[in-house]
Amino acid sequence: MNASRNEIVELNHRFSFESAHHLPHVPEDHKCRRLHGHSFQVEVSVKGPVGESSGWVMDFADLKAAVRPVIDTLDHRYLNEIDGLENPTSEHIAIWIWHQLISDLPGLNCISVDETCNNGCTYRGDSLDRS
Repeated sequence: MNASRNEIVELNHRFSFESAHHLPHVPEDHKCRRLHGHSFQVEVSVKGPVGESSGWVMDFADLKAAVRPVIDTLDHRYLNEIDGLENPTSEHIAIWIWHQLISDLPGLNCISVDETCNNGCTYRGDSLDRS
């Protein structure tokens, strides 16, 4: 079966990193105000047409090569000390990762960040940039 040029597919890869943070803007007695850590899971999604000869949207190796340096910047770090992550909520982490990748990762579709097995968020870029 050959995919037509009009068929768009989302390609996803999951990454993980371990980091500590605290949320400085929550009330003093909120548990997230204290220093704590997470085993973050990040899913990066690219979207595009299936290549006629390759049969894929993108080589997974290329996706991993583009994302790995960004994940390495976050891994085993105190997130509050990273420029742009002074208030490192999952939402801000997803947006920060997006901005690190958008210029070098064609077809970037969304970034999902899970801080626990039950809590996470997804960012799809600035809605003003999308039609």
